[in-house]
Amino acid sequence: MFHFYKFVTSTQFAFNVRIFEDLSSFRADKPVVTIGVFDGVHKGHKAILSQLVTRAGELGGESVVLTLWPHPRIVLKKDVENLRLLSSLEEKKWLLEKLGIDNLVILPFTEEISQLNACDFIKEILVDKIGVEHLLIGYDHHFGKGARGSYRDVQACSAEYNFQVERLGAKSEEGTEISSTVIRNALLEGDLGKANQYLGYPYFVMGRVVGGHRIGKKIGFPTANIQPNEHYKLIPKDGVYAIEARINGKLLKGMLNIGYRPTVDRHGRQKSIEAHLFDFDKDIYNKEITIHLMHRIREEKKFNNVDELVEQLKVDKKNSLELLSGDSNNSLR
Repeated sequence: MFHFYKFVTSTQFAFNVRIFEDLSSFRADKPVVTIGVFDGVHKGHKAILSQLVTRAGELGGESVVLTLWPHPRIVLKKDVENLRLLSSLEEKKWLLEKLGIDNLVILPFTEEISQLNACDFIKEILVDKIGVEHLLIGYDHHFGKGARGSYRDVQACSAEYNFQVERLGAKSEEGTEISSTVIRNALLEGDLGKANQYLGYPYFVMGRVVGGHRIGKKIGFPTANIQPNEHYKLIPKDGVYAIEARINGKLLKGMLNIGYRPTVDRHGRQKSIEAHLFDFDKDIYNKEITIHLMHRIREEKKFNNVDELVEQLKVDKKNSLELLSGDSNNSLR
């Protein structure tokens, strides 16, 4: 099955993307392919995907991105309790759709696929089902069972099955190789600036507004409680953030608290994600919302009383507005 998407960016350029959720109906002219998990679709990934689109144009073919879902660690039950993803499947689609690719294939990852060695995977999936003519891979990509398939193995397969293979170098900034792991660590350490720099866009969370205790409304700062759509979604370090939120097609400024609300909840048993949206008072319970984390303002803190908390929230709002007013437009928001 496949879906046809027409996505229009803020610059009004239209991209037509076919999204395949299985390979039974896949057809493409002279497929130029890359494969990967692409968690976060960061600058390193974009360098590969940009080259993919360029190479497809040069060769008169179609660009094909093949990604795996569920994440292999989920299927293989490998340290799943510590798995945190930068992007859910829907978020990944949303990011990939904007990059000018012709086809996105979402390959259902199974235990059977995990047992294929590199050349068998290439033969069964890339050659027989996709018809690859040119394959681009990242500098550290490994194929097949146990990720043991090296670039040399891929080259041998390409010679046997008559397609070209090209390996691209790492994308680096300031001496650091950009990777999903580096970005995850930055978010968990509270370095949102570094994470956003390497992502190339503000980190975001798609979710739904759920009911809360309405304490914020009582103290003049009503909040929307956010439940992320994906259980494995990485939530950044606890603290207060300046945000932009998209809901019902409207972009709003606000601030976000991630943490245990120690001033108003002395037990602090459950972490919450609460957004206060500036100059907005509509009922949005059960609505879909996307939170873009623009700046990290401070650590979460326990105050002596609610009055002290309110005074700090006023300062947080002022600081958030000042920071957000200085942000330039970003096409991914």
